[in-house]
Amino acid sequence: MNECPHVATLPHPEPAPLSETCLECLAAGSHPVQLRLCLDCGHVGCCDSSPFRHATEHFKDTGHAVMRTFEPGESWRWCFVDGSIV
Repeated sequence: MNECPHVATLPHPEPAPLSETCLECLAAGSHPVQLRLCLDCGHVGCCDSSPFRHATEHFKDTGHAVMRTFEPGESWRWCFVDGSIV
């Protein structure tokens, strides 16, 4: 894993999830494939394998660069700006 400058700016501890699923998918009547947690604000969005890609849309709307998987048993993080696992 690479260390990026965006990781250093994240809040500690990480924010609590604002929901248990992608609320945008629920509102659209869609089902998320996998979930991602924004490590800036706690937004939960669906991954890019989901039809609406709400985690990526959240990054585009807010500039919040780093998210982590919100799937049980996984712990990797992704930086949208650097395009890499961090």
